[in-house]
Amino acid sequence: MAELIAASGISKAFPGVRALDQVDFVLKPGEVHALVGENGAGKSTLIKILMGVYRRDSGSFTVKGRDIHDFSPQAAQASGMAAVYQDISLARTLTVGENFFLGHMPTGRWGTIDWTAAYDRCGALLRELGLDDIDPRAPLSSLSVAKQEMVAIAKPVFENADILVFDEPTALLAAEETELLFSIIRRLKAEGKGIIYISHRMEEIFAICDSVTVLKDGRHVRTMPVADTNPDDLVRLMVGRSMEDMYTIKRARPGEVALKVDGLTREPRFRDISFDVRHGEIFGLFGLVGSGRTEIMRAIFGADAFDRGEIHLDGKPVRFTHPSQAIAAGIGFMSEDRKNQSIALPLSVRTNINLAHYPAISPFGVIDRTAERDAARTYVDRLAIKTPSDAVAIRNLSGGNQQKVVLGKNLAAKSRILVCDEPTIGVDVGAKSEIYKIFEKLTEGGVAILMVSSYLPEIMGLADRILVIYEGRPMAIVDRSDFDEEKLVRLASGLQA
Repeated sequence: MAELIAASGISKAFPGVRALDQVDFVLKPGEVHALVGENGAGKSTLIKILMGVYRRDSGSFTVKGRDIHDFSPQAAQASGMAAVYQDISLARTLTVGENFFLGHMPTGRWGTIDWTAAYDRCGALLRELGLDDIDPRAPLSSLSVAKQEMVAIAKPVFENADILVFDEPTALLAAEETELLFSIIRRLKAEGKGIIYISHRMEEIFAICDSVTVLKDGRHVRTMPVADTNPDDLVRLMVGRSMEDMYTIKRARPGEVALKVDGLTREPRFRDISFDVRHGEIFGLFGLVGSGRTEIMRAIFGADAFDRGEIHLDGKPVRFTHPSQAIAAGIGFMSEDRKNQSIALPLSVRTNINLAHYPAISPFGVIDRTAERDAARTYVDRLAIKTPSDAVAIRNLSGGNQQKVVLGKNLAAKSRILVCDEPTIGVDVGAKSEIYKIFEKLTEGGVAILMVSSYLPEIMGLADRILVIYEGRPMAIVDRSDFDEEKLVRLASGLQA
């Protein structure tokens, strides 16, 4: 069987970093090939070389038997290659249909755009893929992040690509949407397409992939059939520890109530939400995508208004009309959309760490540069952020290290309550473990953590209690002693446990 991609001895170096060192990789028709490793292992660099974004320093590769010398994203697309990156690379101001036809809109006999044909063809494919609830005429920005992700997944199917790269495609998808994605992948596989699948979720690799290649520190560790390994072995190859160690954190003894929410309502997104979070506690919110979890978090933080209800902070009533008020009161926020809402990509690590801290270190509006540098260095060291310097632009850091900077930003602002929406999204298993240990230290110091996660093993492993949300309404608060995956899924689906 001819190989779709055959890469041999691929190497790539950046200033001060050898990202890839003599890496081999092969993708066959009808194969779903997992590419795994910690952030910084070289996965993204390899994919960007294969997709023509980067030029390799040495090594060779072929696409469908053709030797590749100078390659560009346009050449990759012309070769039948497409990538669905974790950061959705679509035009949010355009409609779904316009995104599908971007650059090649259908035209009528007079050369004008045939909008009816465009939307009809887009709608037909969406229905064929089971995405009936997505309107091809809707602006992409009007869809939830999860629905935008499904549009991004559908687009290369529409373009009939032969080689597809899925980079953390389920990070924001609920179980139902994940299964829909898997059905699309199975269809593509049956058609002889080749798929490179990048995920930090072990169960997905064993559910959908045929082969797996492990990278570590830019080197090829092993390629093997998925059937010949198991999750623990893969994790050990990647990071040198087992999966069961991931969620082993010391639990602090919860103190007084830090945050109390009573009857919080914003129609039609959520209603009658009540819970409390204690100092030293990790309190989880779990629900399917679209259940209102993120909207609840944003309302508490003052990013969105709410209709009625009360919020108490350390026993005192508060109502924030702007996030700056919440920050000043000691509440930190980690958004699920890290790159658009939690960090400033062009700015340095130092500036990002101090973003919420500047009011405290800027007497008379003038930044105290010594305090700025001290804060950055303190949290780079304390959180073990891997960066050549705190002057480096944060866009050059891995996802896990970017998320540590977000944590550092909140800690620099003296947050006593941390609101975390999908805190480990796009973060590898090694960095996840480090973030969990940071949470452990924070709770030992009395910090209260309110956490949303779509990933059941994570929220069950970390939370002391979980509030389950279904279509914007509370189903139950479940104590740790009663955690059960089936029970939580039933509640999140609107069924009684």
